[in-house]
Amino acid sequence: MRANPVRCKAGTRGAALMEAIVALVILSVSGLGVVGTLEHALRSERRLSEREETMLAATRMMTAMVLLSRTDLERRLGRHPIGEFQVEVQRPQPALFRIAIAEARVPAQETLVTVVFRPPSSAP
Repeated sequence: MRANPVRCKAGTRGAALMEAIVALVILSVSGLGVVGTLEHALRSERRLSEREETMLAATRMMTAMVLLSRTDLERRLGRHPIGEFQVEVQRPQPALFRIAIAEARVPAQETLVTVVFRPPSSAP
């Protein structure tokens, strides 16, 4: 027996192909959206990682600065480049020293700031 061929109406020819093309376009557009979101997330993660490394280095620098004696802090009054940072030491009051650390590439934006107390040494 011979199978009867499936007959299509003239208006439905190519409809399945058109549906497949539309589905592929929709899938492609949504895939591009996911890829764009992933790329943005990776960029953000990279920036945050770099910022974290900078903060750790600034914290190490600050730790070294707050361990200095009064005499050492007096010698460092003003703004000085130290490695990748600008370190500024001020004395707002006789026993207080303000220490600010900023990245050398953005010296106006302070990364870390603290104030330490170093009383004047009493003369015997």
